[in-house]
Amino acid sequence: MGWFLLALAIVLEVAGTTCMKLSGGFKELAPSVLVFVFYGFSFTAFIYALKTIDLSITYAIWAGLGLALIAAISILYFKEPMTVPRMIFIGLILIGVIGLSLNAVKG
Repeated sequence: MGWFLLALAIVLEVAGTTCMKLSGGFKELAPSVLVFVFYGFSFTAFIYALKTIDLSITYAIWAGLGLALIAAISILYFKEPMTVPRMIFIGLILIGVIGLSLNAVKG
């Protein structure tokens, strides 16, 4: 259940961050409100995930996967440039997240 809650926390955090961009600096009402809704639910799921997964693992995976997903959304939806360094560093983040996940399952 902890891993499901962590995945949910990541998805909600990505939704909240995407709404930040869509809010236009809090000028658009719906995305502005959704920032707080999504982040509130994300932190709630994150807290419950911490009941069964170590904090260091949970936070690293939450932050790393959230960052990688936001980078993908930025490139695909918001048409930000996809550069070679950006691809390399996102790949390194994903390698770190996979390594931590595998270590958490074994540990």
